[in-house]
Amino acid sequence: MADSPVHRVPRWLKLAFSLWVLIWAPSYAVLLGPQNFFWLCNVANFLLLVALWTEHRTLMSMQWLAVALVGSLWTFDVATAAFTGVHPIGGTEYMFNPEHPPMTRAMSLYHVVLPLVAGIGVAKLGYARRALLWQTLLTWVVVPLSYLLTDAERNINWVHGPFGQPQDSLDPLLYLLLLALIWPVAVYLPLHLVMVGGQRWRGKKPG
Repeated sequence: MADSPVHRVPRWLKLAFSLWVLIWAPSYAVLLGPQNFFWLCNVANFLLLVALWTEHRTLMSMQWLAVALVGSLWTFDVATAAFTGVHPIGGTEYMFNPEHPPMTRAMSLYHVVLPLVAGIGVAKLGYARRALLWQTLLTWVVVPLSYLLTDAERNINWVHGPFGQPQDSLDPLLYLLLLALIWPVAVYLPLHLVMVGGQRWRGKKPG
């Protein structure tokens, strides 16, 4: 009898995250509409689910780049605002806006969990260096589509202004170009360098 395949990602994590997506996706579609799925963090939910079940190292590493820093900053901003009333970063004011349904705000707490899930995945599978390229290319697809296919007032992925606020200082297309360039440099590259540096320090060849 052939040996059973070795699954490096815990099955309980795969099942738990699958249950989460089955609850979250239809709920968000009803509460906020399908345009909301253009958010990069929402795209990450689906791709992370695929990465967990396929144990695809590059795809898992891409989602680690997508959610680790963003999720950590989101959590810091919400936690600070909860205790002090001040948003040091911004962009999470909706979490304290009673006009937003409580269920929507509660389900947004997945920003806290995604870095943990992706972190476990990368710890089990290893970090793939090519993730930086592929996540950058994905961002360069999603950001323009967010501009073209979503309502401006939603400001999805901040394509109409930083930190959820509209901007009129720059030409909209110039701002969009700068956003597409800044996102991988400011969000993905620092974490990528840390991961590659950590692999070299441990004597592992980066994937």
